Amino acid sequence: MIDSPEFQSVVELRRYTLHPGRRDELIELFEREFVESQEACGMRLFGLFREPAEPDKFVWLRGFRDMATRRAALEAFYGGPVWRAHGPAANETMIDASDVLLLRPSGPGFPAPGGGGDSRVLATVCHPAVPVKEFSAYFADTVAPRLRDSGVDTFGHFETEPAENTFPRLPVREDETVFVWFSKPAEEHREVLAGVGAELADKLERPWQQLELAPTARSVLR
Repeated sequence: MIDSPEFQSVVELRRYTLHPGRRDELIELFEREFVESQEACGMRLFGLFREPAEPDKFVWLRGFRDMATRRAALEAFYGGPVWRAHGPAANETMIDASDVLLLRPSGPGFPAPGGGGDSRVLATVCHPAVPVKEFSAYFADTVAPRLRDSGVDTFGHFETEPAENTFPRLPVREDETVFVWFSKPAEEHREVLAGVGAELADKLERPWQQLELAPTARSVLR
């Protein structure tokens, strides 16, 4: 079952660089003040994560019905009382908040909550050297079945949303095209990617990037 599919038409993958030692401070503030308040403005928060390999990174995912409602939701939240009250404290923890991928669905979406402990999530980011639809089809036909046969299910397949960022107050990474998939970290995942590595590399502009993410207490995706 897919979690809130109507909010997976546009998804932001946001990766913040924070001042050293301030990640837990931001997470505590975020989970206390920014979850319900954002969702009340018309968006869905799918995931909140620490990145264990990068102690000063905070990663999160939020989704929208479409680009028009994204703009309206962001205007409502960032122009509203909760952000006015607590936004300055959040910003004080951050060095950079512009590492943001604006995405649209390219396959299965995020699953509905399963209540499964604190298991980690693996995000794999690829920069296709071929048209992204061609790469998406290749992944669905070749890579995903091999992963599945090895016991690794992928979920949350996304590609770059090419529409203009209509809320420029929050910049996104433009002039690049990506394909992103999510899975559970597993040795089998690495073995399959190693097995298709040469073929996969031929379809990429650069090596893929993997982010191993640890859900926070209030993360839906885990």
